Amino acid sequence: MSVRSFGNPLASFLYRFGQTGSRASVPYVSLTGLTATGGIISDYLDGSIYYRAHIFTSSGTFDVTDVTGTGEVEYLVVAGGGGGGAVTGGSGYAGGGGGGAGGFRTNIPGYPAVGSTYQVTVSPYSIIVGAGGAGGNGGVAVNGTQSVFDNGGPNPIASVGGGYGAIVSTAPDTDPSFYGNPGGSGGGASGRGNPTPGGSGYNYPGPTQQGFPGSPSPSNTGGGPGGGGAGGAGGTFPPSPPANGGAGGIGYPSIIAGPQNDGIGTPGPNPGRYFAGGGGGGGYSNSSGLGGPGGAGGGANGSGPAGGPNSGLSATGGGGGGAENSSRTTGGNGGSGIVVVRYQIASLTATAKATGGAISYYNGMTIHTFTSSGTFNVSNGPVTAEMVIVAGGGSSGVAAGSWAGAGGGAGGVVIHPGISIANGPYAVQVGGGGAAVVYGPNTNPYYPGVQGTDSYVSLPTTYTATGGGYGGGGPLGPPDLTPGGTGGSGGGGAYLGSGGAAAQPAANPGATEYGNAGGSGGNRGAAGGGGAGGAGSNGGPGNPPASGGNGGTGIQLPATFRNPDSAPSPTGGGLGMPGPGGGSYWVAGGGGGGGKIAAGGAGGGPGGPYAGGASGGDGSSGTVPGINAIQNTGGGGGGPGSNTNIPLTGGAGGSGIVLIAYPS
Repeated sequence: MSVRSFGNPLASFLYRFGQTGSRASVPYVSLTGLTATGGIISDYLDGSIYYRAHIFTSSGTFDVTDVTGTGEVEYLVVAGGGGGGAVTGGSGYAGGGGGGAGGFRTNIPGYPAVGSTYQVTVSPYSIIVGAGGAGGNGGVAVNGTQSVFDNGGPNPIASVGGGYGAIVSTAPDTDPSFYGNPGGSGGGASGRGNPTPGGSGYNYPGPTQQGFPGSPSPSNTGGGPGGGGAGGAGGTFPPSPPANGGAGGIGYPSIIAGPQNDGIGTPGPNPGRYFAGGGGGGGYSNSSGLGGPGGAGGGANGSGPAGGPNSGLSATGGGGGGAENSSRTTGGNGGSGIVVVRYQIASLTATAKATGGAISYYNGMTIHTFTSSGTFNVSNGPVTAEMVIVAGGGSSGVAAGSWAGAGGGAGGVVIHPGISIANGPYAVQVGGGGAAVVYGPNTNPYYPGVQGTDSYVSLPTTYTATGGGYGGGGPLGPPDLTPGGTGGSGGGGAYLGSGGAAAQPAANPGATEYGNAGGSGGNRGAAGGGGAGGAGSNGGPGNPPASGGNGGTGIQLPATFRNPDSAPSPTGGGLGMPGPGGGSYWVAGGGGGGGKIAAGGAGGGPGGPYAGGASGGDGSSGTVPGINAIQNTGGGGGGPGSNTNIPLTGGAGGSGIVLIAYPS
């Protein structure tokens, strides 16, 4: 379907963008004279204009240290996507609604809902990258959280989190839980309800809208409606067959990080990289219904009979997929957001010999940084390249009652000191972190976390880093769910369960592989969950009295990649994380084990120091959810602290990263 057929006021922009792939016929506004640090750097030429973009996939600081010109910047601020709707009413009901995309804001001319000119001064600017909302599991889902570009004044640039998709339950059809929730883009309604509205998009319709509505439901038995996207409304289930879920609304394209940068966003029907796509609705599998497709821009597909839950892509603001109505009761998580700030620079310091990812120049080297999957295409080779491949980290386990969840293992790390790469396109996969697992009483029998996804580069020999092992959970089986999972680094064990082993099954000739084992869990009355392994050391065991084990340490990236302009702040937002003695650029720390209320109470274990692994939840003050690892570090998720049967959420693993550098 052409974007011109969407019948909305944004279609003309999308069509014009597709014709030009750039700024269309909009007059250029001079942007000059900045020196700043923070985020992942991307330097590029667009037409006759040189730009530097700072890409934030996690919260950090855009630190302006000098302004000699106008101080004008352009921005893209996308919030976290909403979670997909669950199905709790049994196999005779319909599909859950898709999650709405995170709000989309930009001041690049040519967008229908465009912000005003923005000038910066010498000052640190806080960047908040919103998390995706949790998918429903035994209850309603959660909205995404806002992303913010904040100068400390009264009017920060904020995007609203995506609305969650509606639940399917045994409640009366008039129950408001069947409605899609409002958000940046609205969540889809429930497939059960006669009729039920979708969630509204923020300020829709109008000149300051951030997204489109989720789809309503015209019937009380069918596939779940889709969540709204930044560029179009969610779709309802088709008239034939009505069992299929509705499509998520399309997102928006942007080239703010570079016209050839395929390391962020997703492809779409027109040029540019798309963000903020809505989640598809879940299928009505009693009638062989399929999940609805997610919208371009990271929206997840709705669940169907063959799989799910499906989560929105990290760093896009995509909505989570709705659940289908048989065994797949859980909705998908929304994708995290992204913030990009760009300004004009005088020139590039070198000419790249390849395309793909964010390209920067440092100390005589050209560096390609992939924060999501793309293509490394050498056009002027061969080049002798140094590579770092970091897989996604595993998520923590969750446990009820007397058990404490264990930390998720760090993604494996593969470093090659120098490999000859000939001309040609080569696939790059950046592994996602393991999704957070939700425990709700009597609804989810699977308590361990989820293994992170592998990262690889095919040259054509494929170099692969293995995803981090999942954290163990409880209670005991059969099967026994307490051991930590095997992975690039092993997950921690829960309640006397062993820690997972470090395993790197792929052959990586000439490279060095990094990963370590997870720590064991302690007795439920005496210690918390085990800490997971990191790239630099093993995870620690659960410690009496009731403390979670420490996550294993990470490692520091090679000196080639330590560009000061991409140094992270204490909260991240750059390349890796801060480290000891004022150092930075650390990755792949293991997640800490959760603490529990027992033996006087104790805290969760610290995450892998300096490396993006999350600390475990502190059980001394009550039940605390797990903590998510930092995106694009390969860190493991932190285990939740617990001593009750109320619903718990584990910590998600951090996505990986791929770095390739060669002499300029």
